[in-house]
Amino acid sequence: MHYTCPLCKTENKIDADFQITEYICRSCSNLIDITKNTSTKVVKKPIENVVLEIGQKGIVDDVEYAVTGIIIRKYGTNIFWREYYLKDKKGEDAFLSESDGHWVFLHSINGMDVKKKLNGKAAELHGKNYRWYETTECYIHAAAGFFENKLDFGLATYREYVNATQMISQEQSKGSNEYFFGRHISKYKVKKAFNIQNLPNYSGVGIVQPFYFNFRQTINIMAITALLICLVQLYVVTSRTNKSVFEQEINFTDVKDKEMVSKSFELSGGSAPLKVDVSSNVDNSWANVGLSLVNESTNEIAYTSKDIEEYHGYEDGENWSEGSKSSEFNFCGVAPGKYHFLISAEKESNISDPFKSGYQIDSGNYSVIQDGKGYFYMKDNKTSQITTYSDKIIFKNELMGMNLIKEPKEVQKIDSILFYAVPTEYNYVVNSDTNPTVKIKAEWLPVSFWNFAIVIILLIVFVGACYLGRKIFESSKWLNSSNSPYPQS
Repeated sequence: MHYTCPLCKTENKIDADFQITEYICRSCSNLIDITKNTSTKVVKKPIENVVLEIGQKGIVDDVEYAVTGIIIRKYGTNIFWREYYLKDKKGEDAFLSESDGHWVFLHSINGMDVKKKLNGKAAELHGKNYRWYETTECYIHAAAGFFENKLDFGLATYREYVNATQMISQEQSKGSNEYFFGRHISKYKVKKAFNIQNLPNYSGVGIVQPFYFNFRQTINIMAITALLICLVQLYVVTSRTNKSVFEQEINFTDVKDKEMVSKSFELSGGSAPLKVDVSSNVDNSWANVGLSLVNESTNEIAYTSKDIEEYHGYEDGENWSEGSKSSEFNFCGVAPGKYHFLISAEKESNISDPFKSGYQIDSGNYSVIQDGKGYFYMKDNKTSQITTYSDKIIFKNELMGMNLIKEPKEVQKIDSILFYAVPTEYNYVVNSDTNPTVKIKAEWLPVSFWNFAIVIILLIVFVGACYLGRKIFESSKWLNSSNSPYPQS
C-alpha cells in the first residue's frame, strides 16, 4: 500500500495488508486522515533511541512481523519509552516496548479474561496471579507510521501487573480500555530478529527482566553436583586401606655425596596424602634429608628437603632446648601407583666442644660438665684452661671460694649437671658418632575430607550468594513500584 501526502506530495509506502485509518507522513510529519485525505496535526518525529524503521521486517518466535508504527510515550518531564507496532502476514497485532534498554513483547488479550483481585492490587489471568506494579499517566510524545485506529493524543493511563518475567498491561484512554499480555524478550533476540547493529544500553532493572540465570535450575545443578561429590568421596574412602608403606634406616655414610634408591612400594585406592617422618639422634647438631618421591609409571618426581636439628644447654640459671630429633611432612594428593624414594642425607659432625652446652656460671665466664665416672671439668672460657675435679665436695667448695657460687640453690644445681662426652685429652673416651643413621618412615594417610568439605561449603556459599543476589535484584526491580513486596529504604 502507498499513500501520497496531500501537503508535501511525498509517497508513503508500507508492505502490509490491513485497514489503515491514518498515517504520519515520513517527510513533513503531518498526521493524515485517510478518509478526508487531510492533515489533522503535525506530529513530532521519533528519533532518540529509535532503532527500528517503518516497514522493517523481523522474525520473532518463527513469525515474521513488519513494523507498521512507532510511538514514543512520555511520563512526567523526562521519562520516555518506545512502542513498536507490529503486524504479521495474517494481520495479527504484536507490540515491542522498550524502556531503558529493556524489551517486552506484547499481544492484545481479551479484557474479560483478566480478573481483578484485592481491590485492584492483583490480577489473575488463566489461573496465574500478577501483582500490581504501578499506574502511570502518559501521552504520545512522538509518532511515525501507519495506524489501524485513530491515535489518541490525550492523557492515557497504564496500569501494569507483574509476575516474574510476564506482565499484564491495561491501557485506558478516552472511551478505550485495552489489555495486553507481555513477556520479557532479550535485546539480543531483538537484535537478531530485525538484524540491527546497535541497541539502547541497559539502565537499571527492567520491570519483567529475569535474573541473570535460572535460580531454581542452579539449585538443582548444585544439589546434583554435591550428591556426585559425596558418592565419589564415599568410593575413595571405601576403596583404600590406610597403612604404613615404607620404613628404612639409612646410614649417613651410605648416602654421602650420592643418592640411594629405596625399595619400591605400592599405593592402591584413592588419592591421599603420604606422610613421611624422618628422625635422627641429633644432639646439639643438625642433619638434613633430601627425599624425592618417584612415580614409576609416569616418572613424575616430587622433591622435598627437611632439616632435623636439636640444641640444648644451661644459661642464666635455666635449662633450655630447641628443635627436635624428628620432622614430619606430607606429599599431598598422591595418586595410586608404584613408587620409590631417592634419598640423600648429610649431618653436622658430632665432634664438637661439649662445654658449649655445659652449665654456665659467672655470667658464662666458666662452663662445667661431668662424665660418667663422676669427674667434673670446668673450663675458663676466657683462657680456655680446663680444670679437672674428681671429688664433688672439693669442686663445690672451690666454686664458693672463688665466689662463683653464692646461693644454696646454685650449689644444688651442680648435682644435676648433665653428662657430656669429654675429649680423650681430658682422660675420657669420646663417642664421636651418636647419630650415624637417619630413619625414614612413610604412611599413606586416611583420605582427607578437607577438599570434600571445602567444595561442599563453597557450593553452599555459592547458592546462598545467588539467593541474596536474586533478592537484591528483585528488590531493585520493584524500586519504582507503589506496591513493592520488598521493604524500601
